[in-house]
Amino acid sequence: MKTERPLSDEERPRHIAIIMDGNGRWAKERGLTRTQGHRQGVERVREVIEHAQSLGVEILTVFAFSTENWTRPRREIAMLFSYMTRFLLKSKKDIMRKNIRLTFIGRRDRLDEVRRRQIREIEELTENNNSFFVNIALDYGGRWDICEAVKKMLNDTGSDELARDGVSEERFQRYVSLAQFPDPDLLIRTSGEQRISNFLLWQLAYSELYFTQCYWPDFDKNELMKAFKAYAHRERRFGRVNS
Repeated sequence: MKTERPLSDEERPRHIAIIMDGNGRWAKERGLTRTQGHRQGVERVREVIEHAQSLGVEILTVFAFSTENWTRPRREIAMLFSYMTRFLLKSKKDIMRKNIRLTFIGRRDRLDEVRRRQIREIEELTENNNSFFVNIALDYGGRWDICEAVKKMLNDTGSDELARDGVSEERFQRYVSLAQFPDPDLLIRTSGEQRISNFLLWQLAYSELYFTQCYWPDFDKNELMKAFKAYAHRERRFGRVNS
């Protein structure tokens, strides 16, 4: 049986971002409830973390809950957060054993104190881990991220200094979410939708985009490899002309 050639460093993305879409449609096609779809989707997060780390990815950022998702039914939101809590509780030992650092980005003021405490605890527990970095975007929006960066930059430097020195991309970059990481090389979105839906608007400027019809609960290691193979055939010029 033919074995696949391992991906080279150039072919394998260092940082991947994923919009995990299709839980509800996956459940509907199987006669299940939307909350059952979300439960399966949360389980898939754990598996994809494992697959990505085993394939040599260094950073994984997943879109778990957007600023717009608050418009969903309250029961669905409550169940989604409940599944996330179970994921954190079940995964702590495994996360520490695999030396994974877990970080959350997004608003926290609209989360209840129990959720905020759980987030603080897992971030503090894993803050010294450095083999693999997982960022969970929770109550996150790209426009919110940019507005927050402007506020932080103004608080740090003041409007007079900005007026004198100007705003550079390098300066602004220091204030957006994920500033400590390189921008995503590859964005994956499942379920056939072909938009970025207010996710990492600043950070995705030069990311390769990969859209698949596969629903998130079905997105396994084989699907991840399909995305990597598509990425390997892209020519990333960043505005340059290659001779």
